[in-house]
Amino acid sequence: MLTVCIKAEHLKLKRSFIWIAFFLLPLIPALMGSQNYLNNLGVLSAEWYSLWTQESLFYSNFFFAPMIAIYCGYLWRVENFGHNRNALLTYPVPVRNIFLGKMAAAFSVSILTQVWMFFLFLVTGKAVGLTGLPPAPIFFWMLRGTLAALAITALQTLLAMVIRSFALPVGLSAVGSILGLVAVNSQKAFLYPYSLLILGMNANRDKDMVDSGILFFASSLFYLILFAFLGIWILKKSDVKA
Repeated sequence: MLTVCIKAEHLKLKRSFIWIAFFLLPLIPALMGSQNYLNNLGVLSAEWYSLWTQESLFYSNFFFAPMIAIYCGYLWRVENFGHNRNALLTYPVPVRNIFLGKMAAAFSVSILTQVWMFFLFLVTGKAVGLTGLPPAPIFFWMLRGTLAALAITALQTLLAMVIRSFALPVGLSAVGSILGLVAVNSQKAFLYPYSLLILGMNANRDKDMVDSGILFFASSLFYLILFAFLGIWILKKSDVKA
């Protein structure tokens, strides 16, 4: 039944406007980061690592979380109009599958976003004259950032469900990203969901900033379970009221 819900959500994504954001928005951090790299070659001498510091600075801190919010908001867009939420809750499927189906569909696009961003990283790397392939740690940081993105997807799916506005959850994700940038330099960075995305991607660093991988993975898993549980619980309460 969950598979059916995921497929239904994927159908919504076909020919939707989110693909414009998907393709165009990552171009901005890729181009800005590579230009910064070229402008500071005297200081940035670690080649692929240096390029990563510049592109991840913009992408992880300002773009990725709002893009996830766009995906989640779009998947709730129809149900947030009028009485469509009540109609949704009359479907003969478990409420948890409705929420998890939307979350899974949004996360699948988030994974594709990571793949697209990494492709742009490779292309811009070659364009600025870097040789070979990116070092293995950068691949790992991308994978780790994808895990953090799963927790953010759960959070944004929850916000998009509770706040029946497309723009407001996206705006909150942008504010959350900025606050995450502030919190990431504190000892409590693992307690703030948006900081996990920055930590996972090792944004603007050429050395791994995550001292405890266990703490990072545990925190990401905790927030994933917490936000998914809250989302399902709130939706069930809505089902009772409907």
